[in-house]
Amino acid sequence: MPNLIGETFLPTFTARDGSVRRMRWLTQMGLVAAVLSGCRDEQAGPKNRGTPHASAQGAVQTLDGVPVGLTFRSGTTWGGGAITYLGSKVEPAAPSPGDQITLRHYFVATKQAPPGYHFFMHLVDGQTNEMLSNLDHEIQNGAAPLGTWPLGKVVEDAHQLQMPQYAGTLGIMMGFWNDQGRLTPDQPKAHDGIGRVFGPKLGAQSAPALPEYKAPKTSKPPKIDGKLDDAAWKDAPEVTLTTSYDGKEARRKTRMRLTYDDAFIYVGFDCDDPDVWGSMLKKDDPIYNEEVVEVFFDADSDGATYNELQVSPHNTNFDASFVARRSDLAAAMKWESGMTSAVDIRGTLDKSDDVDQGWSAEMKIPIENLNKVPHVPPKKGEKWRFNAYRLEHFVHSQNIEGQSFSPLFVGDFHALPRFGWLVFE
Repeated sequence: MPNLIGETFLPTFTARDGSVRRMRWLTQMGLVAAVLSGCRDEQAGPKNRGTPHASAQGAVQTLDGVPVGLTFRSGTTWGGGAITYLGSKVEPAAPSPGDQITLRHYFVATKQAPPGYHFFMHLVDGQTNEMLSNLDHEIQNGAAPLGTWPLGKVVEDAHQLQMPQYAGTLGIMMGFWNDQGRLTPDQPKAHDGIGRVFGPKLGAQSAPALPEYKAPKTSKPPKIDGKLDDAAWKDAPEVTLTTSYDGKEARRKTRMRLTYDDAFIYVGFDCDDPDVWGSMLKKDDPIYNEEVVEVFFDADSDGATYNELQVSPHNTNFDASFVARRSDLAAAMKWESGMTSAVDIRGTLDKSDDVDQGWSAEMKIPIENLNKVPHVPPKKGEKWRFNAYRLEHFVHSQNIEGQSFSPLFVGDFHALPRFGWLVFE
């Protein structure tokens, strides 16, 4: 259930339960910071972001006035007018996908601000305000914590990221938080109701067309033994997953096939992997924090209700049913898919001092148990939204590659608008 951004992921991001999980930025796209996690709730609020950089008293860098050329003006205040967000400058002002962007935000303290708050910043969909990437950082690298700013002086915060390819307008939202919650802005209309202040917009872009997978109907279902050697698999088209953030060739190949009959959908993954491992053995353990293959189905294509199913190299299963994008995880996990799965290891599981060839997994998923299925069995030509994923760890729990059938161009496996199409043949 991840959220990722490139080929290699760096630090972490916050999970639905508030714990710090696989929230990582990918370095392939040159992003300075971002989010990568399958089952994290990026809307839950900034919690457990790690230890802030120690501040250097007297090292706050200030300006005498507001720079010219702001591309966004605000005036939002916090703490009864103690802190004012003056506005931002986006450089370049109209970035294209792949451009390196510098965001400069300007603040001023007019009276003593409450200490102990950290800065957060989110990259969001410009229409829905759903978070696409987490850009949290300390202002001026930790040298300018709230409560230490000289009164009347402008404080600049500069942050860089690479403009993703995204079908729609992007937005920046920001604010201040501590362990008790977010600092509420003084003006209700200046924020989204959960303490995130509206910042600059980044121009709308066009994304590549969504891919289609044409699934043949099988008269003889595959034997679920983890080996993709049945006739049903040979008749199903093979696709190779690409890196989830930008659609580039993955470092370690993953091949996916899908077929169906009147009662079940069958999904097969074949993964190249020199070190097959895992540590979680119980149903619904957070296997999305380790090596895993995943499939998502939005059967009625409403962009809201969908199912997520995962299998690890230990054949540990995770399944969840969401009523909205990243809706309550505890409720989603109460759903039981009835999935049957099997795994075949080409090597030695959990033995890192030798070289494995890889692993394969088969899923047998009851169609009638999925959310809002239009027809059981699916009619010929029926189309669902779906995506398939893999998380590959080059080093255990770090240096992670996210792969997908349909590239997401944002750091989130739950990016429903980027789900591809599943066509029942």
